Amino acid sequence: MNVTWYLIRGSGLAAFGLATASMVWGLMVATKVFGRAVNAKGLQWLHESLGLAAVAAVVVHVVALSLDTFIGLTWLDLLVPGASEWRPIPTALGVVAFWGLLLVSLSFYVRKWIGQSSWRAVHALSYGVFASALLHGVLSGTDSGNAVVVAIYVGSGAAVVLMTAIRVIAARQPGPFTGSRVSERRDVAPVAPRGAS
Repeated sequence: MNVTWYLIRGSGLAAFGLATASMVWGLMVATKVFGRAVNAKGLQWLHESLGLAAVAAVVVHVVALSLDTFIGLTWLDLLVPGASEWRPIPTALGVVAFWGLLLVSLSFYVRKWIGQSSWRAVHALSYGVFASALLHGVLSGTDSGNAVVVAIYVGSGAAVVLMTAIRVIAARQPGPFTGSRVSERRDVAPVAPRGAS
């Protein structure tokens, strides 16, 4: 194996790791597990930065693949889902994951123009991006049989599922993880406004 092949493998795994970290961190920010202990802007900045770093790693991955002569992928193969004849489904999943990751990462910078609800809808695509990237790695990665890589895939999947479950549970009940500043208390009678008899 040559240097290009190591670069392909390394950048692919780095991109997957960074994308997973961005997603898990985003779920932690949305769930407010840190409360007021950490500056919210700092948390958001790290979430955005991890996403952009993942995009950069994917760009390195794609460029390295274009330079590899063994597989012989063209730019069309690398940028259009379904264009590749080499492992067409896993390659298409990788291409879809790349475009989805790019869209989600860039959505931070158009949030004020598209509105909060549209931004949330775009961000929901992160689940599809994660699933596509995971399947791409498992089905086309040459290291998929490596115990360390398998552990990365399993650990990443478990982290996303766990944080999603926490997010769903937290959204359904009042408490510290919902961002609610007023706790619900049923044992206290409502206070009448001043001057009311």
